[in-house]
Amino acid sequence: MTRPEDARTVDQAGADAIGVVLFSDSPRSVEPEQAAEIFRAAGPYMGRVCVSHTSSRSELEEILQLCPTAIQISNPHPMPSDRTVQVIRVIEPGMDLPTSVDTDALIVDTSQGKGKPYDPGFARSVMNKTTLPVILAGGLRTDNVAEAVRTLHPYAVDVASGVEISPGIKDPQKIRSFIQNARLQS
Repeated sequence: MTRPEDARTVDQAGADAIGVVLFSDSPRSVEPEQAAEIFRAAGPYMGRVCVSHTSSRSELEEILQLCPTAIQISNPHPMPSDRTVQVIRVIEPGMDLPTSVDTDALIVDTSQGKGKPYDPGFARSVMNKTTLPVILAGGLRTDNVAEAVRTLHPYAVDVASGVEISPGIKDPQKIRSFIQNARLQS
């Protein structure tokens, strides 16, 4: 999310969580103040995820100050033992599965918001090797998310470019269609 109005649309459409990108060269990256505004725009039961590839401990501290429900990180930062946030670790082909106790879920994501399709074989392999919840990302759109959910049964799906008009600007109709299709059962 880059705009509060998109957070409201996603919430009203029935999504489980919204995400903001921080400390990144992504066109979707926002400043911490903007992330806080986006989080405030969503309802009280909406999950709030901070996504970052930062290697800076001080930037990670700024992220934690936003009080997200989860952080999605690719850097193997150790997390505080008294943390109140869930940790989603990025897993890509060639990476070892995280063995740290401070990992609550994995996200299979080689796309990183570029619309590059996920690899179903790799996603299935990760799901077969872990007991952690696995989130699927990469190239998901309204026309392929139902099939991805039906065939792989991920814990959740994540979308960025697949519901956008332009980078960071969401299309309300695509959002509603994506959520509806992601919830279709076979």
